[in-house]
Amino acid sequence: MAQELEYKLGVKDEAQLDKILGDPMIAGLRAQPWQETEMKTVYFDTSDRYLGQKKWMLRHRQEGRRSVICVKTPGTGENLRNEWEILAAVPDKATLEALAAMGGPEELLQLSALEPVCGAEFLRRHVLLEFTDGSKAELAVDTGVLYGPQERLPFAELELELKEGQPDMTRQLVQTLCQRYGLKEEPRSKAARANSLK
Repeated sequence: MAQELEYKLGVKDEAQLDKILGDPMIAGLRAQPWQETEMKTVYFDTSDRYLGQKKWMLRHRQEGRRSVICVKTPGTGENLRNEWEILAAVPDKATLEALAAMGGPEELLQLSALEPVCGAEFLRRHVLLEFTDGSKAELAVDTGVLYGPQERLPFAELELELKEGQPDMTRQLVQTLCQRYGLKEEPRSKAARANSLK
């Protein structure tokens, strides 16, 4: 199991994103060139929405050429989530068994009749940042659409995910970006927002 520390910040529009991405502070932290990845995500649940009620997330995401099934559950602290993922194309019985064997919830083995309920399609621009204390975080900028059975909602957001080391410098960068650009944390995940669409 990986425990994910991630911050989501809502962004007004592409113009504001461009200002943030061009900030000299970000350029000074970059440990590699920017990369771009097309993302297509489908979120799954049971007919009685068991996963949603538990605030769990089960998704298939096509990340460029990489196909991943992932399950996330709430973590023990603020902005923390538990995460398990495996290279696979469908959340079938074998995939769920593999996720449970990796330490995922045993309840995954009880799930049946999973169905797609919503999704997202977006372009992710991402880069690894390295801080003076040696810690590393990924900065990702996502722009695209969330969709339900009928509705579609354009979105733009910025994510910072700790990849290595202590979280202090990542938290500090989040605070600086919020103060400098008037950003606010987005309390709901993409899955939760997409699931609220009709």
